[in-house]
Amino acid sequence: MAGGWTRDGAVQDQIDASVEDAVRQTRSKIATGVSAMFCEECAVAIPEKRREAILGVQLCVTCQSRLEERVAVTGGFNRRGSKDSQLR
Repeated sequence: MAGGWTRDGAVQDQIDASVEDAVRQTRSKIATGVSAMFCEECAVAIPEKRREAILGVQLCVTCQSRLEERVAVTGGFNRRGSKDSQLR
C-alpha cells in the first residue's frame, strides 16, 4: 500500500509501536511485590490462595470489586470529541 512520502511499512510500524506502548502501560499497572495479609480498606484477612495468585495484592475480593465498579462508573466518554457536541 502506498503511503505518500512514507517508506513501505511505516503505517504498520506505527501500529506496532502503539500496541507496544499499550502493553507496556498495562504491564506497569500490574501489582508486584509482597501481598498484604489484611485488606487495606476493611482489614479483613486476605486468603492465602489470593495472595499467591496475585502478587502484591492489597485488597480483599469485595473491596477490589467495589474499586473496579467505581472506576467503571466514572469512566464515561469524552463529550468534547463526540459528534453531538460538535453539532451545537
